Amino acid sequence: MECDKCGREAVMHAAYSGLHLCKTHLCVSVEKRVRRRIREDGLLSAAATPDDPETWVVGLSGGKDSVVLTHILAETFGKDPRIDLVALSIHEGIEGYRDASLDASEELTRELDIRHEVVTYAEEFGLRMDQVAEDDPEGMAPCAYCGVFRRDILERYAADLGADKLLTGHNLDDEAQTALMNFFSGDVKQMAKHFDASLGPFPDRAETDRFVPRAKPLRDVPEKEVALYAHLMDLPAHITECPHASEAYRGEIQQLLLEMEESHPGTRHSILSGYEELAELAALRHRENGDDDSEFGECDRCGAPTARDICRKCYLVEAVTEA
Repeated sequence: MECDKCGREAVMHAAYSGLHLCKTHLCVSVEKRVRRRIREDGLLSAAATPDDPETWVVGLSGGKDSVVLTHILAETFGKDPRIDLVALSIHEGIEGYRDASLDASEELTRELDIRHEVVTYAEEFGLRMDQVAEDDPEGMAPCAYCGVFRRDILERYAADLGADKLLTGHNLDDEAQTALMNFFSGDVKQMAKHFDASLGPFPDRAETDRFVPRAKPLRDVPEKEVALYAHLMDLPAHITECPHASEAYRGEIQQLLLEMEESHPGTRHSILSGYEELAELAALRHRENGDDDSEFGECDRCGAPTARDICRKCYLVEAVTEA
């Protein structure tokens, strides 16, 4: 196969576009989509100046998605005085897995010369995910605990680091899966929250001071293209699945999407595009009905925003430590 752009040897065929791309044009294509998403979402505020720069905290796990996102952000904004980039990594306490990905994160941030902060579950919660997976006091998949703990740390530390934006490496496959899960559950309220929390352009979101605004600049790029970009650019990504990964429902959705994409190229793009429009409509209705964050109080244990007396994170930490 030859590259449709230059005639050199192609390294991939994007069935959804029909294009064959060489190494150079595949990498350029990925970078262009990330930068376009940053522009379209209004990620860089017009108020950011060299004298008053914005702080962007990037959730860096060491896996392919977060490594590629961090690399492109550093290449794009590393010398821009309007932006301070900070990488935040979390060590969950998974033997033989997280140590390797943390090594990859440290190598990357050294190469890019950006600040790198590391937080551990052991220091924050007094537990390790290996222990959680073994004890499982709530009878849940390990991912259910870990997702709650990770979100808590990302949110708290982003705030502590003075973040204006919190960026995560969710790709097209991730977001299309989430869209379908919300469709299938009929969770319109969650769609509205998704738009205002991380999906909508910043000028179109409802304002809140309870959470650091999130962004997902990689969400237009399919997972396989992210992985290929990391390989072609020789980035220090740790591409291994977590040994505790067991999100059965998301796995079913993932398989469904892969089959649909194979039979009908472009399915993921269509799902996410339509979902973004519906999520915006849901968010507008949510605001018109007066359904804002007023139901949130503060956790009796840690002070985090929650609709309960005790937030989900504190409840699960107590369940694990008292098991």
